[in-house]
Amino acid sequence: MVALLLGLWGAWRSFAPQPANARERLRAQGQRIEQLEQQNATLARSDQISRQANADLQATLAERDEEIAGLRADVAFYERFVGATGQRHGLSVHELRLEPQRDPRLWHFVAILTQNLNRGAVSSGSLSLQLEATANGRMRKLEWATLRQQANAPDVSYSFKYFQQVEGDIILPEGVTPVRVVVRLQPQSGVPLEKSFTWSSAAASPPQAAKAEPAGG
Repeated sequence: MVALLLGLWGAWRSFAPQPANARERLRAQGQRIEQLEQQNATLARSDQISRQANADLQATLAERDEEIAGLRADVAFYERFVGATGQRHGLSVHELRLEPQRDPRLWHFVAILTQNLNRGAVSSGSLSLQLEATANGRMRKLEWATLRQQANAPDVSYSFKYFQQVEGDIILPEGVTPVRVVVRLQPQSGVPLEKSFTWSSAAASPPQAAKAEPAGG
């Protein structure tokens, strides 16, 4: 009986009807699976690219917003001096910025000078800095020549009608902690002018003892 049943089962496997084009259908289904997998991989990659592009776009928009805000602030700043309703004042130091450089002893300074008392008149002269600093528990005053590490170092010249950025570099001697910066203006005609700034308010990073920072040429 067992032999008979096995024989019948083998005969059925050999002579039973097969689905039409079964191999072709299997081949087509396999190809369809490959296509779907490729499409899925392509969509995943496209989604990744879209996400990155969107992140880049958001970063660019943030940069543009920051740039626009800065330009608007500049326009408002300039209008105070050029506009007809702007408050009149003589030569002054509007702002001082100190920016650290790669060399930890160097600092780059940017001073914004303004005047609109004599509209259209050119204000000319020279600028120098003096630094008040502590060293070994004592206060020291460092003059321009020391900060420039050059005997008889020339001042930085300026010439403008309404405002100008005057830039340069200074070098701090080792072992000093800067406290205050004094900006000195020597007009071609008129009395000298001084304005002081705390180092912490002018510097882009906190003061460091025993190191000097950027100074300008």
